Amino acid sequence: MRKVLGLLTEDFRLYHDLVAALKARDLPFVSLSFSRRIPDTVGAVLTSPAEAGRVRHRHAVAVDDIDSSIAKAIQILKGKSYWTELLIGVDPGREPGVAILGDGDVIDTRIAASPEAVAFHVRQAIRTFPANDARVRIGHGDPTNRNRILNAVSRDRIRVEIVDEAGTTRRTPQPDVDAAIEIARTPGRRVEPPFEVRPTPGEVREIQRRSRIDSGGLVTISSELAGAVARGDLSLDEAIARSRRAERRSKR
Repeated sequence: MRKVLGLLTEDFRLYHDLVAALKARDLPFVSLSFSRRIPDTVGAVLTSPAEAGRVRHRHAVAVDDIDSSIAKAIQILKGKSYWTELLIGVDPGREPGVAILGDGDVIDTRIAASPEAVAFHVRQAIRTFPANDARVRIGHGDPTNRNRILNAVSRDRIRVEIVDEAGTTRRTPQPDVDAAIEIARTPGRRVEPPFEVRPTPGEVREIQRRSRIDSGGLVTISSELAGAVARGDLSLDEAIARSRRAERRSKR
């Protein structure tokens, strides 16, 4: 009998967020009620921390972070408490795609907020899905963002490989995530830090262009500030704020 996820909460906001997340992942689920028996087809129940004690099911997952809680529930459905091999694929970019594979199956996917944020998702995956062997595989393209990711991830002393991305990009609704899945499945060459982050002139100009757009045409940050943003030393908002402060000081 194939097991599905169950949603059991009276927290409307949490229910709405869980439904949206599960539909985005194309995961089957059933909505449950505290007044009715939980069907035998339900393998794990997602609920709020406050309501977990009321759930009459051996596998109740109290939701804190939605992504990691769904991943934990999927792990329960698969009957897994430990994995032989955990592969984390990363498609580098300004907002990298991240895919987590356990013993060859896709068990979670994410879009990281920044290259450095990939390290958080890697640590979270390793905690959520304990495995005999865990490694990160990163696509070789976009050297600036790739090296930022490599430097961030390598601080946790996990094995890291660079993978030839040729053929991993697809025309799909989630190209970064789908590319990350293919990268995770492709063996690469092992690398060791540190990695130099050297933005190209084109990347610096693109960040300057974005600064004009984000500031409503009021600010174009300097190439020095744009370089700092490209290296991950500053956020674009911080660079715009610095540029505005410097402009105000020059007018005094």
